[in-house]
Amino acid sequence: MSEAARVEVRREGELVRVVLNDPDRANALAPAMVAELTAVFRRDWRAEGVRALLLSGAGRHFCAGADLAHLAALQAATREENRRDSQALRDLFAALLGQEALTIALVQGSCVAGGCGLATACDFTIATEDARFLYSEARIGFVAALVATFLPLRVKGSDLRELLLFPRPLPAARALEIGLVNRVVPAAELESAALALAGEVLATASSESIARTKRLLLELAGLSFEERLDRAAEANAEARTTADCQRGIATFLAEKKTPDWRR
Repeated sequence: MSEAARVEVRREGELVRVVLNDPDRANALAPAMVAELTAVFRRDWRAEGVRALLLSGAGRHFCAGADLAHLAALQAATREENRRDSQALRDLFAALLGQEALTIALVQGSCVAGGCGLATACDFTIATEDARFLYSEARIGFVAALVATFLPLRVKGSDLRELLLFPRPLPAARALEIGLVNRVVPAAELESAALALAGEVLATASSESIARTKRLLLELAGLSFEERLDRAAEANAEARTTADCQRGIATFLAEKKTPDWRR
């Protein structure tokens, strides 16, 4: 398989499927795959009428993390080469977290290291009952540095420390308990559960509001309490002028219900 074929992108109406498509290597994050994924998530999908992206992995596993051949090559890499490689991963996570369309990860089998980061950087993560999550970096003397910047948006401090400092495979049921995933379903129901969730969210919530809320959550991290309040007040005022907000208020006043945002 060529490097260029390792990410499959298919549009289905208002949804786009993004498939990690290197099952022979458990969809490992080779540099070419990282570059392709970054380009996909940097794209302004909302401007093209897309409201949600579904991220999945072909074959038995979602993603095994770093490509082993690439990991071996890093042993002889210079400091600058390592910095560029880390920057590429940084750009991937920034693109995924900054994607304004809804993002949903569909996880089966192993979800390891950078692959675990991909899944948990999505807005929602749905896992099969046999899925296993592992931030394995400390096992090989590495640091899960990039995921540490956004994982606190999902899990509390004590669970964060256990995930990163005492890495062990985490069953899907436990991942659900600590908030690492949003839903756990039988393997046969993974696809239907993801489509149902996307449909429910997109019918219930305005895409404009989703995009603005996602942006705000990232902006608030690291600000002081007063700065957070100031930025929140600004975001509140800005939202009031959008067409979606005006439609929502008008519909509620006229019909005593909220709009169906899929219409």
